[in-house]
Amino acid sequence: MSENLCPKVNMSSEDWDPDVITRMIILGPGARVSESEIVGEFHMLGLPLTIKNTCYGSMISGKKEDVYKAIKEIRKLDPAHIFTKERGFAPGDPRRCRGHRFGPREGFHQMEKEYTILGYVAEALENPKEVTIEEKKPVKVDDFEKIMNECLENK
Repeated sequence: MSENLCPKVNMSSEDWDPDVITRMIILGPGARVSESEIVGEFHMLGLPLTIKNTCYGSMISGKKEDVYKAIKEIRKLDPAHIFTKERGFAPGDPRRCRGHRFGPREGFHQMEKEYTILGYVAEALENPKEVTIEEKKPVKVDDFEKIMNECLENK
């Protein structure tokens, strides 16, 4: 199967513009919205974005300020279950498209692993608790030496 499954993307000067970013929008376990609802809401914002529906949520690309404005609005739908992550390539970029590789894209397994903890993150966001961390002190050299000698004697 040598057919290219990726859409033809004409790389324009905008694709190399440092102000253009791409973010993955990932719905965590227990999300109260679907991937298609997220994409629909992105379109309803009327911002100049490239929007792609994905199995994990969506992907948006555009000027940095438009992307972050869109994310801020979308997160209002389900703040504890909508996560975002930077993606280095625009949707359909032939350098990254799995249609060229015929397998999972690079980074898929990392994202799959990260997904397993998103439920815990969502729970923490929904039920914040005050946390204090006890700072551990190093073992004194004299105490360490005493423990080491006891271990050697009992050997």
